[in-house]
Amino acid sequence: MSSIQIQQKGITDIPADAIVNAANTGLWAGGGVCGVIFRKAGMTELTAACNAIGHCDEGSAVITPGFGCPCKHIIHAVGPRYLDGKHGEPDALYGAYKKSLELCRENDIHSVVFPLISAGIFGYPLYEAWTQAMYACKNFIEKKSGL
Repeated sequence: MSSIQIQQKGITDIPADAIVNAANTGLWAGGGVCGVIFRKAGMTELTAACNAIGHCDEGSAVITPGFGCPCKHIIHAVGPRYLDGKHGEPDALYGAYKKSLELCRENDIHSVVFPLISAGIFGYPLYEAWTQAMYACKNFIEKKSGL
């Protein structure tokens, strides 16, 4: 059975098969959630894995090992920088969640922890960011279960 839980905790402290990094297109270590994940995983190892991938488009995601994190995988999802909501931001944000969930399915990941992608330094308004996150997860669960 699929379910969604909302918790306010440190992303690397929640037991799961994978965690999602709110990444940038260059897959570089950053601040906020991204910085926490890179430090926990091991800056050198995760940087090398991300450098090997090289790039991730806005609205998409890629996967690396979890290294020093308590999870097996890290999914790097690139959400949009928010301008005004009229430049494809909702579709790009939805796409980042959707691709992350597809990577879960492809890699036999049964539990995943998401941050609220794009709601930090990328400036996405919280309510709209929550709406896209929940919509993408709900659609994925319904499609998976055949509802």
